[in-house]
Amino acid sequence: MAEHLAYATGKRKTAVARVYMKPGTGQITINKKPMMEFLSREEDRTVVKEPLKLTDNVEKYDIYVNVRGSGITGQAGAIRHGISRALVELDAELREPLKRHGFLTRDSRMKERKKYGQPGARKRFQYSKR
Repeated sequence: MAEHLAYATGKRKTAVARVYMKPGTGQITINKKPMMEFLSREEDRTVVKEPLKLTDNVEKYDIYVNVRGSGITGQAGAIRHGISRALVELDAELREPLKRHGFLTRDSRMKERKKYGQPGARKRFQYSKR
């Protein structure tokens, strides 16, 4: 892992993914597990591979990912963000198509905080007239 070619950080909700890329056969390792084992839902696997398919780099790089925080879907989004950033670091010409598809934009949607004196972020206690 010491001879990595590109490094990038991707974020989504509270998930943070550290992505290392090097030339290889297209293996994706997430938290020391193969992607198929770590991501059980096909939808999450598709999300992770989207930037690679868009730029025709599916089997050109081995990707090693460290990810923590949030849930599995949030982590998949963070990995996609990190892979996109790493691809741009390797080849600046890929920036335009990745940006057009929104893969370089950090999805800023976060959970809204609970407000004091109320049961949740937006929910209010039931109003009683009498």
